[in-house]
Amino acid sequence: MNKGFAIFDMDGTLVDSMMYWQRLGREYLAARGITEHVEAVLERIKAMTMVESAALFIEQFGIPGPPERVAEEMNAVMERHYRNDIPLKSGAAAYLSALNAQGVQMCVATATPEPLARECLARLGILDRFRFVLSCDAVSAGKDRPDVFLEAARRLGQAPEKIAVYEDAFFAAQTAKRAGFYTVGVWDDSAGGRWEQLSALTDETIRNWQEASETI
Repeated sequence: MNKGFAIFDMDGTLVDSMMYWQRLGREYLAARGITEHVEAVLERIKAMTMVESAALFIEQFGIPGPPERVAEEMNAVMERHYRNDIPLKSGAAAYLSALNAQGVQMCVATATPEPLARECLARLGILDRFRFVLSCDAVSAGKDRPDVFLEAARRLGQAPEKIAVYEDAFFAAQTAKRAGFYTVGVWDDSAGGRWEQLSALTDETIRNWQEASETI
């Protein structure tokens, strides 16, 4: 990566959080003592929003509603993980340090709410590597639209072609690519099935942060 500016995704890129999201439904139900006949329901929620998942739990397992309250309870489970045990990906700190030593200006653009993202990154000891943390909430748009990337570029004071965007999600990398950014695809176990697509789309790929830091 030979750019002087970089935008990093957080979940699945810098931190190993996707496994926690994937098991959230099971964890939430188990905390309520619901462990039987859950597999089919857990499969159905994979394509649902949090509120839709909550509504299905209410319907299938008789959990008291409304769906918005159940969704808040599920989000609270994830917040505890961000604050306590979601780990940094191996080698990510070394990679960031290598870029920092080269004077690369970096920020984070994430779908996670900014206060929670900042708390997680601070706990992991890497918050000070970034000029700012920007949440999709701040631009009222997910990464299927370029708003968060373009706002990050505005804050960095650079045109998209001067900035590298690091993403593990194909759709987010595709959005950044279409907006004119240099894109770096990052391996995550949760997106293994789309790695070939991500690799074909992006300008560069990273399967291992530690190995990548040694080649900077």
